[in-house]
Amino acid sequence: MVYLNGEFTPKNKAFVGVMDRGFLFGDGVYEVIPVYAGKIFRLSAHLARLQNSLDAIQINNPHSKAQWLEILQKLLTFSPAPNQSLYLQITRGADVSRKHSFNALSATVFAESNPLIPKTKTELENGFSAITQVDIRWQRCDIKSTSLLANVLYSQQAKQQKVEEVILHRDQLITEGATSNVFMIKDNVLFTHPTGAHILPGITRDLVLESAKFCKLKIQESALTLAKLLAADEVWISSSTREVMPITKVDGQLINNGKIGQHWSEVYDYYQSLKYA
Repeated sequence: MVYLNGEFTPKNKAFVGVMDRGFLFGDGVYEVIPVYAGKIFRLSAHLARLQNSLDAIQINNPHSKAQWLEILQKLLTFSPAPNQSLYLQITRGADVSRKHSFNALSATVFAESNPLIPKTKTELENGFSAITQVDIRWQRCDIKSTSLLANVLYSQQAKQQKVEEVILHRDQLITEGATSNVFMIKDNVLFTHPTGAHILPGITRDLVLESAKFCKLKIQESALTLAKLLAADEVWISSSTREVMPITKVDGQLINNGKIGQHWSEVYDYYQSLKYA
């Protein structure tokens, strides 16, 4: 079952019109929210980011926080899985003709839930590989837009090369991953790109920083060079579904001799404690 414009309906019977601007232009925003033990995780933070994205592209939020909570909680009841991943999408809606400018429209609202099966610590301890590419995306990556063609192409490249992620850089400065935020440890200092137009302000990113502070790591939010990334003691990526994942090979080059680091292990453990707090 999925939610579409006020109704819960089987997914194979849920349709939007061909004039919907989400279909025609990718004119919309989305959120992905994890659910642990039936509890929606950091809903307020996700809804705040959703509101920021809606404001940035001039779409009125169709629901209050209480209404979103009611919709999402009911959606969870259609699956017995204790851990789920909620996806919600809002597009500007359908117009009578295809044109780039827009009038006031009735937004299209879609939400679904799928089982969430995070990797175990044992699985993560094997480490994962990434490649790097020039960041060709637009200048407002802080908007969680459904216009994701560049990210799709990066992710397909990762799939074809059998790596976990594509780490992106502008002018040799690391921004983020195609579907993740990026962190680096060097000499017991955690580095990550500062929030701004070039990266998505990840909710999981904030949780990783919160965990790192608890673990007494020094934190420096500043852009790091590709060369420094390759010389890092540890490299991590984070996202709502990956949580915090160690990267032990970048562009074929081993990080920390291909082994996970102690800092990742400590941050991972504290992060897990936050999920059920």
